Amino acid sequence: MNSLDKFDCAILAALQGDATLSIAGLAERVGLSSTPCWKRVKRLEEEGYIESRVSLINRNKVGLPVTVFVSVRTTSHDEAWLARFAAAVIALPEVLEFHRMSGDVDYLLKVVTTDIGGYDRFYKKLITTANLTGVSSAFSMEQIKYSTALPLDLIAHKLPT
Repeated sequence: MNSLDKFDCAILAALQGDATLSIAGLAERVGLSSTPCWKRVKRLEEEGYIESRVSLINRNKVGLPVTVFVSVRTTSHDEAWLARFAAAVIALPEVLEFHRMSGDVDYLLKVVTTDIGGYDRFYKKLITTANLTGVSSAFSMEQIKYSTALPLDLIAHKLPT
């Protein structure tokens, strides 16, 4: 993997803010001409810096206002068990994020749903996926900050000019 420079970082920052920018608009924003900018975007995609371009949907407007953080504990820690459990959890559309954790909790899921009844239906599906020791749920009362943008300014001082 090649390292990033200031133009790459500027391109990534601009695309995080608006993935619909045209190459000409992006090039103008980062101080490059269109062809070199386009080549950099293609390289950033090929090298995996840009994983995908998406539209962010307002979950409240589409009827998915409830966010639940689900902590899962288990006594099974072998690779075969994890492969089966991971496949089952990944297949649950309510799960937006799925993390293997250190500490007292083995797995943490970020789940969105319609309401308490929707979460109960999800919970019943989750507990059939594998032998779980414990499942604990924490409902988000208010989303205070939400961002999909990585803090690229934290690495900017390390970038070649």
